[in-house]
Amino acid sequence: MAGPGFGARNTSGGGAQRTPLQRFFYWTSVLAVWGLIFLVVFFAVFARGLPDTSALYDVDRQPSITYLDRNGALIATRGSQQAPPADLEALPDYVPAAFIAIEDRRFYYHPGFDPIGMMRAMARNMRAGRVVQGGSTLTQQLAKNLFLTPDQNMRRKVQELMLAVWLELKFTKKEILALYLNRVYFGAGAYGIEAASQRYFDKSAKDLTVGEAALLAGLLKAPSRYSPVSEKERAAVRATVVLDQMEATGVITPEQRALAVLEPVRVSRTLASQHAQYFIDWLDKEIRGLVGEPTEDMVVETTLDLTLQTSAERAVHRILERDASRGVQQAALVALDGDGRVRAMIGGASYADSQFNRAVDARRQAGSAFKPFVYLAAMEAGYTPQTPVVDEPVRIGNWSPRNYSGTFIGDTTMANAMAQSINTVAAYVADQIGRDSVARAARRLGISSRIGLEPAMALGAVEVSPIDMATAYDAFANGGRRVEAYGISRIRTPQGRVIYQRAARDAAAGQAINNPSLYYMNQMMRGVVTGGTARAVQISGRDLAGKTGTTSDYKDAWFVGYTGGFVAAVWVGKDDNTAMRGVTGGAAPAAIWKAFMEAALPRLKVQPIPNGPPMPEGWVAPDPIGDLMGAVEDPFGDGTAIDPVDPNQGEPYQPEKPTEDRRDTRSEPRRDDPPDQRPEPELPPEKPDNPLFF
Repeated sequence: MAGPGFGARNTSGGGAQRTPLQRFFYWTSVLAVWGLIFLVVFFAVFARGLPDTSALYDVDRQPSITYLDRNGALIATRGSQQAPPADLEALPDYVPAAFIAIEDRRFYYHPGFDPIGMMRAMARNMRAGRVVQGGSTLTQQLAKNLFLTPDQNMRRKVQELMLAVWLELKFTKKEILALYLNRVYFGAGAYGIEAASQRYFDKSAKDLTVGEAALLAGLLKAPSRYSPVSEKERAAVRATVVLDQMEATGVITPEQRALAVLEPVRVSRTLASQHAQYFIDWLDKEIRGLVGEPTEDMVVETTLDLTLQTSAERAVHRILERDASRGVQQAALVALDGDGRVRAMIGGASYADSQFNRAVDARRQAGSAFKPFVYLAAMEAGYTPQTPVVDEPVRIGNWSPRNYSGTFIGDTTMANAMAQSINTVAAYVADQIGRDSVARAARRLGISSRIGLEPAMALGAVEVSPIDMATAYDAFANGGRRVEAYGISRIRTPQGRVIYQRAARDAAAGQAINNPSLYYMNQMMRGVVTGGTARAVQISGRDLAGKTGTTSDYKDAWFVGYTGGFVAAVWVGKDDNTAMRGVTGGAAPAAIWKAFMEAALPRLKVQPIPNGPPMPEGWVAPDPIGDLMGAVEDPFGDGTAIDPVDPNQGEPYQPEKPTEDRRDTRSEPRRDDPPDQRPEPELPPEKPDNPLFF
């Protein structure tokens, strides 16, 4: 039986209760032991898979590709650019201080991570409900850049902290700062402060101004978002924030800040030339086709002429700005010399806004700019510029083309039909000689896209790219030779070892147009400029020819024109394929073309349009009066017509001449058909509406 004291607490001797101080030390010791165990296990787990730090000074980067224009001027550098490391002691004090002020103000006082900064960032992010501020120090950023992937997860963050502490134990603060400045990415392919300074400002880092240092420091938050090339206003605002922090931390005085704001920061002219980037994008794909994936730094010598490129940029920018109220939003331009070398390329209104290359990758309806292929096939089939034709209502199957003017002029000639871009004549002629003949002529000259054989094809219901149109018209400009557009002359290493050289055989071109067809076509397309739809492009003293093109509802407008050994194709329109407001090929495209050519021609010193290969033996130039007299039947003749055209001319396609019956198929019943100018309800395969081309 238990006594009265059974179960009572023993309060005497060794069982006395601990004092509060004793309990504090006891539990502190317990927590410390368990905390130590936890940390050992924690770091043991996360230390697994840490990268090898022995490669600290190794640079792992993609090979750089430097692009030069035909005169050796720098166009652009793609890939990683790693300049020699900058000496921290040689830099102005405000350069490294700018990065510390905006990225890590307690850099000199923390052990690699900043608990205060981390707590502050966490609090801000919780209030915002999203990540609006990071708490990483410069040392942590360096650890991530050197050793880790950009993955956002707990394991990577812990490893970043561990490596940051390791860096702090191994290096001094100045050494860490130097490593950071020489390895961080500044955008535009530039790694390190020296490469960034040269890339953005064409100067050494030791020559940076206060404003330039602030701009580079501001880039690090998001190099593409704050790029001074594509986001000038945003970059300026960010640089101002950096200047404020520099003043607040005492790096610069209020007077220095005021001067920095007033002094303009000028970005490298080469880097700012964004339209040339469309050309570089085009070559980038070609390079990999020629030499495979680059494994070393390369220098690509191109055909581009930066002076002409600048002229093209100015012309496009000015006319797009002038005609913006008429719905002109985008433009493309390709200029080739007589051998197919690309001298200028514009792929859109702004590379920064859209990298889609409309000069190469866009396919838009050609409109009447396609008609030269119709008339070329006709010339090769025996027609001449003076062949009489009739502008009247024409019906082909259930389709009836209409003229832009809505009227018909009656009797005319092939030359005038081309100059005035008469639709009925082009459609009728294509029907008579065979639309397959037209397609073969276009394909022979360089049109690579699909060419349907529906009747509307004759009026340009064919989707083509500006580079294809320039390539095809080049045969008219260079004496009838087929060319292939290209932009690379040579690829070499920086040390001079040649990797690729365009061979002479690559430039060899077959004869695509023989005479007299070439002579006739140049004569007719000169007429488009001197008295037709492209009168606006005339330049005094220059031998010019070309053709306008405008599609239904003004969705696309073209002008493709040339002189001796030089051709330029210009397209304007909208990316969403909606209509502009009354913009024709003789308006905005012609204005861009003329502005560009006026600047380009004095530099090119081009010659008149060449005559091409010799004429067939016995050929006599057309005589308009004689042709009219020849139309009167000779009562003493046997009715046999003498055709002066060599039926075997034209390479590689030799068209069949139309028979007398075929040529006379414009019969009286067709004249009696009621005119129907309305669009057909059936849509052509390549365009969802009946085209109105001129």
